[in-house]
Amino acid sequence: MAENKDIVSAEKFKWSDMRTKEDWLAIWIGFIIIAVGCIAVLTGAFDFSALKFSTWTVGEAEYTDKMKPLLDQLADLVFWRKTLVTFVVFGILFTIGAKMQGTEMKKYIGAFVGLFVLAFIVRLVSAEFTLNRYLEWAFWALIIGLVISNTVGTPNWLKPAIKTEFYIKTGLVIMGFSVLFSNIAKFGLYGLGIAWVVTPLVILFMWWLGTKILKIDNKPLVITMAADASVCGTSAAIATGAASGCKKSDLSLAVSISILFTILMMVLEPIILKALHVDPLLGGAFVGGTVDSTGAVVVAGTALGEVGQQTAVLVKSIQNILIGFIAFFVALFFTTHVNKEKGQKVGAGEIWHRFPKFVLGFFAASLVASFIIQPLFNTADVNAIGDINKVLDQYKNWAFVLAFTSIGLEINFKELVQKLQGGKILALYILGQTFNILLTAFAVWFALSGVVFPVPQLQ
Repeated sequence: MAENKDIVSAEKFKWSDMRTKEDWLAIWIGFIIIAVGCIAVLTGAFDFSALKFSTWTVGEAEYTDKMKPLLDQLADLVFWRKTLVTFVVFGILFTIGAKMQGTEMKKYIGAFVGLFVLAFIVRLVSAEFTLNRYLEWAFWALIIGLVISNTVGTPNWLKPAIKTEFYIKTGLVIMGFSVLFSNIAKFGLYGLGIAWVVTPLVILFMWWLGTKILKIDNKPLVITMAADASVCGTSAAIATGAASGCKKSDLSLAVSISILFTILMMVLEPIILKALHVDPLLGGAFVGGTVDSTGAVVVAGTALGEVGQQTAVLVKSIQNILIGFIAFFVALFFTTHVNKEKGQKVGAGEIWHRFPKFVLGFFAASLVASFIIQPLFNTADVNAIGDINKVLDQYKNWAFVLAFTSIGLEINFKELVQKLQGGKILALYILGQTFNILLTAFAVWFALSGVVFPVPQLQ
């Protein structure tokens, strides 16, 4: 039987993937930055600090320094040296990574310069006292990107550098170093309870709702939408679409619906959680379990503070692990039940093929910090982990700023609305996501409120 080129296909693992695929390249870049940061701090041989803006303001009466911190920074050669270090480190590493993935180097370099300038403006704007009071830097990155995309439009020359997932995954690997394994161990069972119990139930509910109640005949689209809403948006949709034989046009529809609602949830959830005075631990876990995209989870979690961000990322990382298993069982189910005559062959290796490899980098970085750096270099007088994280934290933030700005530059609301065909598929997502929100809220309360189980104390 001839291959249908409109079907999303699964790629098999090759050793060359470790130097050409985005997840692996994100791990290598993340660990290069972690290694250099550790060497710089532990030896004191050189300063590897990335750029960070001091808080400034133009109008807050109680903030007496006004614009002086900003003007002092702009006049300081150290400020510009750190700017250059940040640009060169990311510019070289991401250019090599983009080249490995097949992007033309000349086009990427020019585009990256433009993206970095936008990220610089984001950090400058978000350091303003009044603006930062109301919105975190993550949202300003998103807003600036959205304004460009939905007014003048994202210029074609800038598009080669818009690699949202690449930057997010690299930032998450770097972030892994700051999440001590003791925290993962403390939170692991809670995260499993929230992510691994809720997610399969949401998928089963949406499958039943789509096929039995809404009677949607396009079963690959139903299961793709279910994974999209319950796991992590685009990544889960692509993996599940490949496993079920979903058409690319249907995959595009599922992702478009997910992106639209992800934007709404990413912005509204932190605002609502703060207004309700929800504890950041619970709020972060709720965000991690309900917001589709990993990048959007980081944005929303960041708005809840350090604990909220860490908890959100832990829940989403634990949830992301399910991608490979879900894709495997979907492929098996569709092969043996839904479309036997044209189903894909399924082997145990499919779990590895679908697994989000950057999650391994996140946990590996945590292991390095917890079992190598902390026992060997932390003493009563020296907080090596803390000093290293002060350096790495800014690199993580810069990776996220590049990613969040890219998210905004990728989203055009007019195009999104045109893709939404309404009807049953839109109803399936809304009802499924509502069920996901309610079930996750209960799971978070049950696991983390302290009523049933002791509350984990993260460091």
